[in-house]
Amino acid sequence: MEGIEHKSISVNGLSIHIAEKGHGPLVLFLHGFPELWYSWRHQIVYLADQGYRAVAPDLRGYGDTTGAPVNDHTKFTVYHLVGDLIGLLDAITSDQGEKVFVVGHDWGAYVAWHLCMFRPDRVKALVNLSVPFMPWNPMGDMVQMLRATYGEDHYVVRFQASIMHEPGDIEAELARMDAKTIVKKFMTFRESGPIYFPKGKGFHHSPDDAIVSLPSWLSEDDVEYFASKLEKAGISGGVNYYRVLRLNWELSASWSGAKVTVPTKFITGDEDLVYHMPGVKDYIEGDGFRKDVPFLEEVVVIKGAAHFINQEKPDEINKHILEFIRKF
Repeated sequence: MEGIEHKSISVNGLSIHIAEKGHGPLVLFLHGFPELWYSWRHQIVYLADQGYRAVAPDLRGYGDTTGAPVNDHTKFTVYHLVGDLIGLLDAITSDQGEKVFVVGHDWGAYVAWHLCMFRPDRVKALVNLSVPFMPWNPMGDMVQMLRATYGEDHYVVRFQASIMHEPGDIEAELARMDAKTIVKKFMTFRESGPIYFPKGKGFHHSPDDAIVSLPSWLSEDDVEYFASKLEKAGISGGVNYYRVLRLNWELSASWSGAKVTVPTKFITGDEDLVYHMPGVKDYIEGDGFRKDVPFLEEVVVIKGAAHFINQEKPDEINKHILEFIRKF
C-alpha cells in the first residue's frame, strides 16, 4: 500500500510485525481492538509525506506478530506490552534511548499512557485518541466498575468468563460469527451507550443481523484485510487485553498517584462510546485529566465522530497529529 514496507523484528521472544514508511523523526502508532497496524494506514502515508518515519506494529497477540502465548492471559499485562515497545524501539532506532513521538488509539492509547508513565525518557510527545488516562483507583479495577454500572452482559465483563470458570467460552461464542461480521459489528457501532454481549446472543444484536451497508470510510477491502488477519491470529490475543485488567490493577498499586509527564494532546469524537461512559466526559473536560496529565496541552472533541476516529476522520486526525508534533 503506497510504499509501506513490512518487517518482522525479534523482541522479547516475539516476532513483531511492523509496517513503516518514511524517514525522519520516528512516530510510533499503537492500534486497538480488534484492529491492526492497518488502522493507521492513512496516518502512515501522510506523516511519511511530511518528513517523518511512521512505524505501526501489530501488537502482542494481533495480526502477523507471532510468539505470544495466547492461551495464557497473564502474559498480556501492560508491563509485557510496554516492554514490547521498549524492545522494539531499541531494535529500530540507531541510538538506544532515543525519544520518539507516540500516537495511540483504544487499547493502543491505554498502552501509550503507561509507556509515557513508566518510561517518559523515551517519548517526545503523545497524541492519544478515544481513551483518556485512567489513574489507579483504590476502589477497584475497571471490570468491577463496569459490572456495577452495566451488569454481567457488558462485553468487557463477559470477556472475563474464560479466565476461571468457562475456558474457551468467549472464543466459542465468537466462532458463531465469521471474522468479517465481527469486524463490521465493532467498527460500525455508533451508539453512545455500551456494547452488550449477552451469553449465547453475540454482540449487541444476534449474529444473524446483516449489516446492510458500510460507512464511506470503511470499504469491503478494508474489512477483508482486518478479517483475514483475525482469522489467522484468532481472537484470543485481543480478548486477553480485557482478561488481564484485574491483574493490571493488582500489579499497578505502586503507581497510585503517578502522573503522565510528557507533552500530550487528546482527541475524541462526540459520538464515541468511551466519551459517554459514566464520569469520562466530566473527567476529560474538568480538572481531573489535567491534574493527572500536567502537560496536557489540548483536548479536541470532533463533532460527528465515533470511536474509530483515525479511520473515520483521517484528514482531521492527520492534521491534528502533525500540528502538535511539529512543536517538538
